[in-house]
Amino acid sequence: MFNFWKKKPSPPTSEGETNTTENTEDKDKKPKKSVLREWRDALVFAIIAATVLRWGLLSAYTIPTSSMEGTQLVGDFLFVSKIAYGARTPQTPLCLPLADNRFWGTTNTLSYLTWLQLPSARLWGYTSVKNNHVVVFGYPADTMSGCTPPPVDMKTHYIKRCMGISGDKIEVKAGQVYINDKPAPNPPNMQSEYIIKSKNGIHEDIFKDLYISEVGRASDDDKTYRAYCTDAQAQKLKKMDFVVSVEKFIRPQGENIGSGMAPCSELLPNWQKEFNWNEDFFGPLTIPKKGMKIEINADNLKRYGQTIARYEWHENVKIENQKLYINYKEIKEYTFKQDYFFMMGDNRHQSFDSRFFGFVPEDHIVGQASFTWLSLDANRGWFNGKIRWGRMFGWIN
Repeated sequence: MFNFWKKKPSPPTSEGETNTTENTEDKDKKPKKSVLREWRDALVFAIIAATVLRWGLLSAYTIPTSSMEGTQLVGDFLFVSKIAYGARTPQTPLCLPLADNRFWGTTNTLSYLTWLQLPSARLWGYTSVKNNHVVVFGYPADTMSGCTPPPVDMKTHYIKRCMGISGDKIEVKAGQVYINDKPAPNPPNMQSEYIIKSKNGIHEDIFKDLYISEVGRASDDDKTYRAYCTDAQAQKLKKMDFVVSVEKFIRPQGENIGSGMAPCSELLPNWQKEFNWNEDFFGPLTIPKKGMKIEINADNLKRYGQTIARYEWHENVKIENQKLYINYKEIKEYTFKQDYFFMMGDNRHQSFDSRFFGFVPEDHIVGQASFTWLSLDANRGWFNGKIRWGRMFGWIN
């Protein structure tokens, strides 16, 4: 048989000519990469791919506090969809890849430089922020160090439930949220503060069996407890023979709870001070909407003055003698430039939210909380229920 694939011999060359076929083949052969170079290239590609994925599609977060207790537990690891509301183009490009706002493993070392700031825009998303969505956003009053706010895309991330969207009128009466004068649906596992009185005390195992993690003494009386739990958990406690009473705590209207939770107290909207509002009696208050026009008067400056000054992209704003000045010019009417949202935690008496720090601007929205992929209980060992298997891969509602 003939071998058609056999390489044909090179034709003879004339005198003075050289056969360059073999030399050309040698030149075409690329030098083999070293193992170290292959690992370096793979690492660079992985970092770039992960950064793009984290910026535009999906990013991972963990729940550090109990403000969403009932819906999201401390130790929950969740994915947040950036594409839901549309990813934001980077405002601070000089930052460490795959880091939020601090260097990995530190609490005070910033992971970015503010030498270069770019205009930020939001890309297309398949939905918009709606009532009852669980949303991750940049904490508006964040200062991180001193009283200088960081760039919007570098603010500390919070997770809360959107109770009111732009244009809604929100009010809280005796702990119940009202939107446009109608009672808003409460989250299925919403938690509140309860005062529990017992006959001879309650063993801590009782609370553990009911998955009530936040319990303390209501007073010097060792028979009275203060617990943060759901209505269903409270009803189970009420049925126990050794429990005398279980009552939901509602702060009286007009009773101030103080404002010492913020890094810089002047960042708070001072609604408690001006209107005697608190966490259980709040509003009514209309949430600003893009294009909404208000008259500038004493009452509206109390409600919206700091929002205009801090989040409406003005370089020079001054509020003095119940008047608003922008770029040294007095403003009689003001039209809002972007939408705002009112966020609240599902653990209503243990949440630092819009009732205290004010509206959340649209440009601070990061994404929609999608599902929990891992949940760890810090109070348990690896072989004693540390992994909450029942919470893994559950959608967030």
